Amino acid sequence: MSSASPLVALCQRASFIKSASQVDQCPPDIGYEVAFAGRSNAGKSSALNTLTHARLARTSKTPGRTQLINFFGLDEQRRLVDLPGYGYAKVPLALKEHWKQHLDAYLTQRDCLVGLVLVMDVRHPLSDFDRMMLDWANVSGLPAHVLLSKADKLAFGAAKNALLKVQTTLRKEFGNRATVQLFSAPKRQGLEEAYEVLDAWLFGDSDDSDAGAHEA
Repeated sequence: MSSASPLVALCQRASFIKSASQVDQCPPDIGYEVAFAGRSNAGKSSALNTLTHARLARTSKTPGRTQLINFFGLDEQRRLVDLPGYGYAKVPLALKEHWKQHLDAYLTQRDCLVGLVLVMDVRHPLSDFDRMMLDWANVSGLPAHVLLSKADKLAFGAAKNALLKVQTTLRKEFGNRATVQLFSAPKRQGLEEAYEVLDAWLFGDSDDSDAGAHEA
């Protein structure tokens, strides 16, 4: 990532905007958003907090705690979005269906959404729920980037092997629309690579003079 990029400084100043339980409660559909998704307890909130050098997203040892779509502002035009954790068995079925309905609406109807970061536990990647999210992104024509989190839980060789397996699967099933890397929040591993992806999505086709042109 270029040292001239303002992204890292913007991430460090990220601030909470609002929460939404359905799409019509989201902020105006203008500017640029990158959404973070992940199976419950995959390390999504920890990844968001590490990238922003803050405690924006609530972390918990109890899966399923993120139950709303949470918006964090980087500047007037750019936002990071924390989507509800999914796949936790103890969440009531009615709530699961609510999440699915409104996540589908968010991912397929949100014009300002420019990319999806999908967080997977490196020890348990590509669950049915992960594939569902990748399919959603693919159908929406949305680029996806996978963070294989908790990479520090595996030996170096095992983590690399897991990365290669996921790379092969993504290339076969999603072509060049989905990319993947290793990531560890406690070790701050993979930060530079993740920033490069966010930078390309949030600034790749814009500059400060025309950021407001990306509108619904």
